[in-house]
Amino acid sequence: MTGLRWTLVVPLKPPVEGKSRLSWWLAPGPRMSLVRAMTADTLAAAAAAERVDRIVVVTSDADTVRRAREVAVGAVVDVVDEPEPAGLNRAALAGIDHARRVEPTHGVGVLLGDLPALHPADVDEALAAAAAHPLGIVTDATGLGTTLLTALPGVPVRPAFGTGSAQLHLDRGHVRIALAPGSGLGHDVDVPDDLPAVIALGVGDRTRRVLRVVGSLPRPRRSGRPGSPTHGWNSR
Repeated sequence: MTGLRWTLVVPLKPPVEGKSRLSWWLAPGPRMSLVRAMTADTLAAAAAAERVDRIVVVTSDADTVRRAREVAVGAVVDVVDEPEPAGLNRAALAGIDHARRVEPTHGVGVLLGDLPALHPADVDEALAAAAAHPLGIVTDATGLGTTLLTALPGVPVRPAFGTGSAQLHLDRGHVRIALAPGSGLGHDVDVPDDLPAVIALGVGDRTRRVLRVVGSLPRPRRSGRPGSPTHGWNSR
């Protein structure tokens, strides 16, 4: 669909709850700062994309709302309260429902908020490709998770974020969207091992400033890395 405009839904946990799998590496304060910075850089890049007219932030956190409005320059920002019981897929659906009420002719995408190396061009390239498919998916660097889920106007979509979400979305009819080399859209951050790749790609200014600070901080005592990941809101 040539010229299609887009609304992006970004579900966000309160920073105090975000990125629990970084907790063995970062104390709560620095971890919250990093979560806020990555979210801000993601929102700023998404809002600056030429194909994006509206951002729908789904959250129950007032500070997150304030910061989102400050950084998402270039797009209209709507806020939807986190539904109860909480959960990433319920939040995504709430955002999609709102997006389709206010912009029924837009394509809609669900974008995760932990993509600190995202650039506006990455978003535009992916959305241009997504416009050719009723349902689309951008996978993370492992190929197992999902960083962006898309649907054309009126096409039913059932988010299935969580463990193995890429295959679940493919099974539900989403087409894999290929990314250009160096795109930050395929690189989310869930664990410390994800950071070198996004740093190499070039993180946003806010994330860069926080990483400079946390790089000089003492690490919390490590009692052992979790034996299995805990999958919360920003699960892949």
